[in-house]
Amino acid sequence: MIRHIVMWNVRGETPEEKLAAARLIKTKFEGLKGQIPGLSTIEVGLDISRISYACDVVLYSEFDDEAALKLYADHPAHAKVRAELEGIRIARHQVDYIC
Repeated sequence: MIRHIVMWNVRGETPEEKLAAARLIKTKFEGLKGQIPGLSTIEVGLDISRISYACDVVLYSEFDDEAALKLYADHPAHAKVRAELEGIRIARHQVDYIC
């Protein structure tokens, strides 16, 4: 199994704008559930700590294997979500690991 974790900071001038952006990311990525073969788990969380070094959003997902992660990366449904969120995510951190 492969775990894929991505964290983002989002664009927004006010806390309300940042929260709206984070919620949009959550909704769009959670909408991928059941659409991509090999994607067994997808969960999106919004930061509640509000500490200065925290990211705003985290995506946690699990894939059957590296081939499934590659399929996800190139899948049209995933590409559509990325395009819809262009410019909203301003910083990105990622870790993929085998468990």
